[in-house]
Amino acid sequence: MDFNINRRRMLQLTGAGVGLTALGGCVSATTSTPDIVDTAVAAGSFTTLVAAVQAAGLVETLKGPGPFTVFAPTDDAFAALPDGTVESLLLPENKDKLISILTYHVAPNNYPASSLVGTNGRIPTVNGKPLHIDGRDGVSVEGVPVETADVFASNGTIHVIGSVLLP
Repeated sequence: MDFNINRRRMLQLTGAGVGLTALGGCVSATTSTPDIVDTAVAAGSFTTLVAAVQAAGLVETLKGPGPFTVFAPTDDAFAALPDGTVESLLLPENKDKLISILTYHVAPNNYPASSLVGTNGRIPTVNGKPLHIDGRDGVSVEGVPVETADVFASNGTIHVIGSVLLP
């Protein structure tokens, strides 16, 4: 897959007068806020997640109106999986399993960190299996700490995590 197309598009937008501002390691447009997918592409640290979203056919969904909350694993989080796992998940015959894993990272509502701090409970996912959120000492999801909270997009919020969650 060629992710340079998306990066070239971001450069075209920059050249067209759309200002980009770094935000918690991510990039957001100052004239209009990009959606979750474009925010992840612009960040540069979610290339594996973006490849997986593309392979699963979920790009248009995550570019939709939402709102969504995405607990987004970094490239390092995917690299920490056992050798061959990512390559296997990206195969067409494993699309259903990939969709299950990815949709487990997405809540069908907007949950900024302020709504999670001080809580200890569950939130629904697009997958159908709830995520355990512990906001009593920082915010963690399924025991994985949120590394960067509240990367806002036009259709929701991204919280950066350092592990891939498995349903």
